[in-house]
Order: sequence, then structure tokens, then C-alpha cells
Amino acid sequence: MSYCLHSESHLDTGPIYVRENGKLHVVNQGAGGIQNVTPKTRPFRLFSRGFSVELCMNREDDRARRQRTDHFIFTYTKEGNLRYSAKSLFSLVLGYISDNVDHIDSLIGFPEQIAEKLFSAAEARQKFTEPVTGLRALQKFTEAYGNLVLCSLCLRNRYLVISEKLEEIKSFRELTCLDLSYCKLGDEHELLEHLTKEALSSVKRLLLKDNSLSDAGLRRMTAPVRVLKKGLENLLVLDLSCNPKITDVGIGYLLSFKKLNCLDISGTGLKDVNAVIKRLQMQIGLVHSKVPLKEFDHSNCKTEGWAEQTVLQWEQAVMEAIKPQDNLRSRTAALHFYGKTRRIEEVVKCKLVETETKASGNLQFYKEKVQNCHLPLKKEVAGSHELKNNKKRALAEQERERTSKQKHLCLTVEDWDLLNTY
Repeated sequence: MSYCLHSESHLDTGPIYVRENGKLHVVNQGAGGIQNVTPKTRPFRLFSRGFSVELCMNREDDRARRQRTDHFIFTYTKEGNLRYSAKSLFSLVLGYISDNVDHIDSLIGFPEQIAEKLFSAAEARQKFTEPVTGLRALQKFTEAYGNLVLCSLCLRNRYLVISEKLEEIKSFRELTCLDLSYCKLGDEHELLEHLTKEALSSVKRLLLKDNSLSDAGLRRMTAPVRVLKKGLENLLVLDLSCNPKITDVGIGYLLSFKKLNCLDISGTGLKDVNAVIKRLQMQIGLVHSKVPLKEFDHSNCKTEGWAEQTVLQWEQAVMEAIKPQDNLRSRTAALHFYGKTRRIEEVVKCKLVETETKASGNLQFYKEKVQNCHLPLKKEVAGSHELKNNKKRALAEQERERTSKQKHLCLTVEDWDLLNTY
């Protein structure tokens, strides 16, 4: 609170009394003489006539006053009268903590029901969109609740959100589905390196369609699984379509995903397609599908969890930041009106991509479920067949173990460099 004092230039000092010969005289200032008049009682004036007080409230006091009004709920009765009631103590405390959510030390052991309400209250105040404090607050929730905050994340064609909120995206843990299609990340992106960390070892469905990946990117992504048995070891569905730089060598790195049930390598740069099909079927049991599989329908992957609205807030903030101005819109309109060559180039590029994918064909694979269909044979014949099959399986497993040991021992220099980073 500050006080602004305004006074007149001429100060009114009031009457001046002089005692002379036992009598009280009033001194006249204008004439400079003395009036022998009995003094008149005048009201005592603490301040001058021009004195005024101006009350100024700063921002903090104004904010506090505005928050005091939030303590009440205003409703209208049937008669049209305004009625207010005080909020509960729980809602008041929840609002206060959500305003200062970045100052929380830890939420480990905190009840999930209250934590979800606290997260939604902070989300309504857009606390997770703030650059520094938002990341710190989000990390407290992800450390304590894991996949409850977010179990599935869809960032399809949202490369701007990835570039702006990369650290926030990396804070999510225990994801089961991650869609990064059409993001053009490349082999050296930081997010692809984060996929191999222990925090995302729970990912079961990974969609990397059209991300400019090559054999080097697949080698880096599969290095922990091939050597350390860590990383994406629980992966079930993998989409690598529309990455023309992936060749037959890169497909060999995918053989380390033993639990893989569905694979899409359509639109890649394979040279010997038949050899790749046989290799996938023999080593990890994936069969080529002639019909498109529903597992690669991108509409099934959606953002689910407490932070669903937070991801939408990030996207809205990015779209508002890159919102084109009026003059830019006029320029683009002029280019579309006069620049016909630009439209032709875009159409040609789309046709080239379509022709490349059609030339490679539909290369989607799935793992057949083993069905127990026993025929009514004699017990002796069935027992002999089972013994032969068991011997063949044992020999095949021994050969696989030998080859796997040789692969583990014969590591390249690049693999050792990758292992040193983990």
C-alpha cells in the first residue's frame, strides 16, 4: 500500500499569538501588524486544506483480493435471487496446492484419487504449459504414478510439439503405445535414443512410419536388446513403413525382437523381398500377410491418461505461436493463384511415394497362433512323431544358441561405441 500526498504550494499555518503585557494579541501576517483582538476559537486542522490521500493497491494485493472472491460459489435461486455459499476446505486447499504444484517435493505414496484431482486442477490452470515449472511439476506426477499419467501417446504428424516439448515428452514413463508417424525424426534424434531407455521398456506398440530412418537408426534402436537384453524387449507391434533407406541389413537387426507379433516394412528399400520373407518366418515366426492388418490402423492409437488435455494444450500453444499473419496469408494466396509450378511439384511427389509403396507391395507380417489339432492316429505312431519333432526342435535350438553366441561375440566397433553410451 502506498500513499500519495498532495498539498497546496501556500501552507496555511493558522493564527499566530503573541503575549504582551499580560495580554494575548493576534499577529496579522498580511499587514505585518498586531491586532489587539480576543482570539477566536478555530477548529484544529491536522493537515492543510489541499491535503489528500490516494490509495494504490499493487498487483499482489489485487491478486489476493481476486482469490478471495473465488472462495464463494454464486448461484441463482428459482425466484431469481443471487445466493452465495462458501467452498469446502478441500477445494480451497486443492486450489492452493495446484497453484504452487511446482514446489511439491514428492508425490510417492500419495493417494491416487486425490492425485488425479490435483492433476486436473493444475491442468485447468495450465501449469504444465509453463516452460520450467511445468516440467518440474510433471516429473513429480510421472515419477509417482507412471502409466496413470499417460499410458498411450499419439504424436502423429506433430513434430513441432516434439521439438518444443521434448523434455516433457521424455518424462513420461511406462507407456504401452507410442505413435511417432510422419514426424521425420531421422536416425540421430534424441527421442529415438530415449526409446532404448529403461523408462520405455514397457512399450508394446511402436509406430515409426515415415520418419526418415535407415539401417543405422535401427542398429542404434536395437543395440540394447541385441546385447544387453534391455530396451524394447517387450515390443509386440512395430511399424517401419515408408522408410525407403531401410534395407535388408536393417531387417536383420529386427530379429532380436523375439516377442514381435506384427511387423510392417512396406515402402522400404528391400532388395531381395523373398529372402527377407523367408528369413522372418524362419527365425522369429512371422508370416507374410496378403491382407492389410488392423494392428497398423493408426486410428486405434490415441492419447490416453491424466495428461490427455495437457498434450492438447501443448498443441494449441504451438499452433498459436506459428499462426500465420494476415500479410502472410495474402502472400500464400497470391502464390496459389499465380504459382502453378508449386502445385505440380507437390502432386508429383505424392505420386512418387505412392508408386514406391505399390512397387514394394504390402509387406505386413503377423505371427500365427499355434492350434492343437490332433488327428486320430495310433499312440505308437503319434509317439514316434513327437520324439522326432522334439529332437529336431532341440537341434534347432542348439544351432540358434550357437549362432546367437557368435553374434554376441562378434561385435563391431560401432556396437561397442553404442554400448558405452548406455
